Amino acid sequence: MSDAKQELVFTLEGGDVVIRLRPDLAPKHVARISELAADGFYDGLTFHRVIDGFVAQGGCPNGNGMGGSGQNIEAEFSAEPHVRGTMSMARAMDPNSADSQFFICLDAVPYLDNQYTVWGEVISGMEHVDALPKGEPPAEPGKIVKASVR
Repeated sequence: MSDAKQELVFTLEGGDVVIRLRPDLAPKHVARISELAADGFYDGLTFHRVIDGFVAQGGCPNGNGMGGSGQNIEAEFSAEPHVRGTMSMARAMDPNSADSQFFICLDAVPYLDNQYTVWGEVISGMEHVDALPKGEPPAEPGKIVKASVR
């Protein structure tokens, strides 16, 4: 496991957001997100939902919150709290419907605890997430220029 990637980097227009991956909490999610990032899936995708004090959501190839990569990931819920900087998976009503969409908590959101899969945490660059244009969707959404695992 020593060659496992430990970090995901989202290069946004404003700078890099470095995310510590948490395979201890969600090994299937970390593996799939890492695979999608390495394949260039996230490159150019927008943050289609950014709500101050709540979350910044991205990872939809359609840019509207309705798309994905076509491969659902089984839920890996944990007691890890949804606090500022938490990376978690978006999903539909079905707990096992997470795919490629994720959200970054902009603040503590305790009512999401134990209902969404936490798979990482922002360790630097949160100011770039805070600077994303707000809205559902924003008039000119912020985007992931490049995603990479290291």
